[in-house]
Amino acid sequence: MAFSWWGFFPIYFRLLPGVQPVEVLANRIVWSLLLVTAILTWQRHWGWLGRALRHPRSIASFIASSLLLSANWITYIWAVSNGHVVDASLGYFMTPLVNVALGYGLLGERPRRAQWTALAIAAIGVVWLTISAGKLPWIGLVLGLTFGAYGLLRKVAVLSALEGLTFETMILGPAALAGMVWWWGSSATSFPGPDLGTNLWLLGLGPATTLPLLLFAIAARRIPLTTLGLMQYLSPTVQLVIGLWLFHEPFTLGRLAGFGLIWIALAIYTADGWRTMRRLAPTAA
Repeated sequence: MAFSWWGFFPIYFRLLPGVQPVEVLANRIVWSLLLVTAILTWQRHWGWLGRALRHPRSIASFIASSLLLSANWITYIWAVSNGHVVDASLGYFMTPLVNVALGYGLLGERPRRAQWTALAIAAIGVVWLTISAGKLPWIGLVLGLTFGAYGLLRKVAVLSALEGLTFETMILGPAALAGMVWWWGSSATSFPGPDLGTNLWLLGLGPATTLPLLLFAIAARRIPLTTLGLMQYLSPTVQLVIGLWLFHEPFTLGRLAGFGLIWIALAIYTADGWRTMRRLAPTAA
């Protein structure tokens, strides 16, 4: 449900055209913050906040992750609003391979031979996409790098998914709220809008952002990591299909070749992870 939800997200963003991406981002942050605050208040679960505020390194880490998250969100919102859903899907196809590169560069992890092969093939795919289009596939690269770096920071963070999202939206909240006050009723697509549909669409950004994250957190505790890794490809696959069949975005043979190289890289990466997990399973048991 979580990955399907993220996959169909472009449809939601296209339901109300004309809203500036920065306004969508501000509404998404503020309404998500209000929703997660309500959930934590209902759970009476605020003890973690005091502990987090006592550690400057933790605060610095979440400031960095919140900035990466906002950069990822604004890029994705802009891409979907401007007819680049296929390019956005490329970023999330590349994220697992970005994770391998970041793990090697920043955590000292040693990729296996198959992972190096997958990284090399993916790099060739990016080069080919650059040559065939005459420019870097910057949307996919920005989304893949920001989400990969965000995942790296969250991997070493001390807070859970809900707590972390709350802390991040708390950090981003003041600027987002100031922006909403500045735009208050200034146009037909600013909150509060002149019609109920616009207001409900903007308010819906909160649960549309928070609920799939909670579903993901619940699922991550209940299914094997390998299964979770395989299912993460569902989201960009759905986005790609929506971009091609629903929004009729162009997909030339050159782009197909570039995507194909990245898919081959993902297949090698996934098969290697699956084989490694099966080999280690008896030892873990």
